[in-house]
Amino acid sequence: MKICFVINSVETETCGTTVYLMQEARKRKHDVYAMGVGDFFFEQDKELCIESTYLPKKIEAKTPKEYLELLQSDKAKKERITATDLDVLFIRNNPTEEGSSRQWAEQAGVAFGRMVQQEGVLVLNDAYALSNAFIDKLYFEELPASIKPYSIITRKKEDVLEFFENHKKKMVLKPLEGSGGRDVYLIDKNEKNLNQIIENLSNQGYIIAQEYLPAAKEGDVRVLLLNGRVMEKDGKYGIIKRVTGEGEFRSNFNQGGTGDKSPLTDEMKRIIEITAPKLIRDGLFFVGLDIVKDKLIEINVLSPGGMDHFEEIGLPDFSDVVIDAIEKKVEYKKMYKGQISNQVLATMA
Repeated sequence: MKICFVINSVETETCGTTVYLMQEARKRKHDVYAMGVGDFFFEQDKELCIESTYLPKKIEAKTPKEYLELLQSDKAKKERITATDLDVLFIRNNPTEEGSSRQWAEQAGVAFGRMVQQEGVLVLNDAYALSNAFIDKLYFEELPASIKPYSIITRKKEDVLEFFENHKKKMVLKPLEGSGGRDVYLIDKNEKNLNQIIENLSNQGYIIAQEYLPAAKEGDVRVLLLNGRVMEKDGKYGIIKRVTGEGEFRSNFNQGGTGDKSPLTDEMKRIIEITAPKLIRDGLFFVGLDIVKDKLIEINVLSPGGMDHFEEIGLPDFSDVVIDAIEKKVEYKKMYKGQISNQVLATMA
């Protein structure tokens, strides 16, 4: 299998879930390529190309960290290949991590991913589904209200202030487009800088004002789904509880959160059962759900992560489960010779 992982940039990639998946695929002797969102090449009336980075097979890497170090070293090779040489293009870049100098990069991965998909390459997650869910916090609002905290999306200060008054002067404010817990605020009656916070967020775009969930002070739970089902291996689930750091209400790992084990609760099962049909229909293969008790607070369809923290909380490495699933899709695609759409293949178990 020839598989290429689309990331923000090969040079700046860190050792997270994507690198774990790349290392697992390489251990299985697949041809594994990496590319940044700036590495596509299009020429009229010719096949779409990519500037790939890869490690020669004779070079061994024992761990994901070592693999990444080698991939970013002068031992890695660069090669322009045609997209149709690939069996799979796995879109894993995170648009919200792009700085203001790289606004061009935010939608490039998904946009070129659609072109690759049109040329018959299996694209995960389905590129058209990613286009529809590109602002994942808006995609989140398409889900049933019963599993979500109450919220509004606006750019008007008066709407936010009214929401604040209607929710006992306690709410969470965050940008519509963002991730990693950046610019997320817990606002209560003691907040003296509310006007400035609203102004700062509105300068970035739309604002989400969300009902505060008291259980959030204990952290949230990241549930990783494959094909609309929670990842499972050896009787354990791909679930990690993210515990808030001292003096912090955000549980994101890059905001000081730490990992812990969590069981698969009945509340989580209900949320998954309600969410899964839409994810499966849309062709969203690998998805992260962030849950607080019985409420889904966010959904990540672009670059769900957390697998790099599994070992520290006693969970097995689930990379093989993901690669197993991709191998099956490639096999189905060859068997049915174009009779099954990318969207259907993307979530076919």
